[in-house]
Amino acid sequence: MRRSLSLHRCPQWVRLHAGVTSPMTDNAFTYRASAWLLATLVMFFGDVAMASSLKLADPSELAGRWHATLNDPRDTAVSRALQDKPSNVCDIDLQQQQTLGEGADCLGAWLEEQPIGWFPDPDGISITGKEGSRIVFFSRQHDGFYQSTLKSGLIITLERSAR
Repeated sequence: MRRSLSLHRCPQWVRLHAGVTSPMTDNAFTYRASAWLLATLVMFFGDVAMASSLKLADPSELAGRWHATLNDPRDTAVSRALQDKPSNVCDIDLQQQQTLGEGADCLGAWLEEQPIGWFPDPDGISITGKEGSRIVFFSRQHDGFYQSTLKSGLIITLERSAR
C-alpha cells in the first residue's frame, strides 16, 4: 500500500517545486501590490492637490497699484519699514491690458532693462521687456506680497497698495 506524501512533512524545496506557495510569498505579493496601490493613489491625489494650489490668477485680480521696494538682504525688518529714499521705493501700476503704467521707469532703473508688460504665473508675476520675454519673476510669498532677488543680490518686493 502506497502512502500519500503529506506536503507538511516535505522539505521546503519539494513544496516550492510542486507549485505550493509559502505564506511568506503570499505576503510579499500582498505587500508589493499594496505599495503600488499606495504609490498610485499618492501620485493621483498629489497631482490634484498641487494643481489646485497653483491656480493661475486672472490678470484682473493682479491689476492695480503696487508698492515696490528695493532692499539689501542684510537689511533688518525695521530698516525695511523705514525705507523712504526715492531711489529705493516705487509705486507701479499693473494695468488691465497687462502693460506697465506709472512707475515703469523707476522699476527699469533697478532691472537695467525697461519693463513693458507683465503676466500672471501660477506661482507669481512675470515682468516682460521690449520683446515680450521675461526679465524678472516675482515669486508669490503670500496674498498681495511678491518677491524677487536680482543677480546683484538685492531684493525687490512688490506689495499690493491699499485700494
